[in-house]
Amino acid sequence: MTRAPDAASGAAAPALSRTGPRALVRKLILTRFRSYGSAQLSVDQGPIVLSGPNGAGKTNLLEAISLLSPGRGLRRAALDTVAQHPGDGSWAVAAEIEGICGPAHLGTGMDAGAGGARRCRIERESVTSATAFLDHLKVVWLTPDMDGLFIGPPSDRRRFLDRLVLAVDGTHGTRVNALERALRARNRLLEEGGTARFLDAVERELAELAIAVAAARLETVARLAAEIAADRDTSSPFPLAAIALDGNVERMLSDAPALRVEDSYRALLRDSRPRDRAAGRTLEGPHLSDLTVAHAEKALPAARCSTGEQKSLLIGLALSHARLVASMQGLAPIVLLDDVAAYLDAERRLGLFAALARLGAQVWMTGADPSVFAGLDGARRFTVSPGSVVAED
Repeated sequence: MTRAPDAASGAAAPALSRTGPRALVRKLILTRFRSYGSAQLSVDQGPIVLSGPNGAGKTNLLEAISLLSPGRGLRRAALDTVAQHPGDGSWAVAAEIEGICGPAHLGTGMDAGAGGARRCRIERESVTSATAFLDHLKVVWLTPDMDGLFIGPPSDRRRFLDRLVLAVDGTHGTRVNALERALRARNRLLEEGGTARFLDAVERELAELAIAVAAARLETVARLAAEIAADRDTSSPFPLAAIALDGNVERMLSDAPALRVEDSYRALLRDSRPRDRAAGRTLEGPHLSDLTVAHAEKALPAARCSTGEQKSLLIGLALSHARLVASMQGLAPIVLLDDVAAYLDAERRLGLFAALARLGAQVWMTGADPSVFAGLDGARRFTVSPGSVVAED
C-alpha cells in the first residue's frame, strides 16, 4: 500500500544558518546541448551571473543544470529536442558538484538513436532515474514562463506545487506519475464498460495514491506557510504570500485520518461511476485541486493583484521555498533565476540580492544587461554568446 505522509506533522528541522552549507556546482560540462557543441564552466560558490544578448544561450545553461534533477527541466522540453541541431540527436550534461553526500560527479543525456531514453549517472555509474540525483543536491528555479502562474489554469499551479514538494520529498514525483496512470486506467475502464471487479481494483489503487499525493502537498504547503510566517521581514520589498490548498480530498484530510479519507474517497469513486462515465473523466480528486495564493497584507487574491505585485509574490514564494529546502535538508539548494532581476525596480532588485545573500545558496542568474547586477556583491560573471561562455576578468 502507498503510505500517505502525515499532513499534520508540519514541524520542520531547525533553521539553517544563512551562512551554512550549500550545494555547489563546481564545473558544468555540456556536449551537443542546445546551442553548445562543447562548453565548460568552472565556478566558485557564487553568485554566478550570465549576461549576453537575447538568444545567446543563457537560459540553455540554466536548463542544463535543471536537468540534474527529476523531470524535464525548467523548460519542460521533450528530452529528444534538446540536442544540438544539426546533429545525431545525442547530448550530455555533466557536473562536478558538492552536495549532500560530498563531492560527486553527476551526468545525464541521450545517445544517438536512443528513442527518447534518458541516461543518468552518478560517479559515472548508471542509475535507474534522475530521482537518484536528489540524494546529492536540490535545484529550484524561477523563470519568466511562471509570471502568469496566478492567472493561469489550476493545472499550472499544481505542477508548480509538485515541483516544490519534490524538492523536499524525492518520492513525490513517482506518486504523481502513478496517480496519473491510475486515473487514465479508470477513465478507460469507464469508457469501455469495464466490470465492477476491475473498477474496484483500479479505484483501490487510485484512492491510495490520491491520498498520498494530497497529503504530501498539504504537508509542504503547511511547512511553506510556516516558513513564510517565521521569516517575516517588514523591510523586505516582497509581499508576504498567504497560501492554501483547495480541494475536496484536502478538506477531508484536514478533518480525518488518512485511512478513513481513503475509504471515503474510494466510496465516492464507486458512487460517481455513472457521472464520470458520462463526463469521460474522473470529476473528484487531487488531480483537480488548486494552490491558492493571496497578498497577505492586502488580503487580496494573487490573481487580482497588479502584474508587479504578482511577480513580487512569486519571487517571495521562491525565496521562502529555497529557505524551506535549506532548513529541511541542512544544505541550501542550487537556485536558478532566469531573467528575474531585469524587470524589478532598483529597490526590489537590491532587496532580491540581499535576500539571496541571507539564503547563502549558490545562485545562477541571467540577464541581457550586465548593469542590472551592479549591486550584486562577489559575483562571478560570464559573457554568453551563441555557443560560447567566457569568464570576465
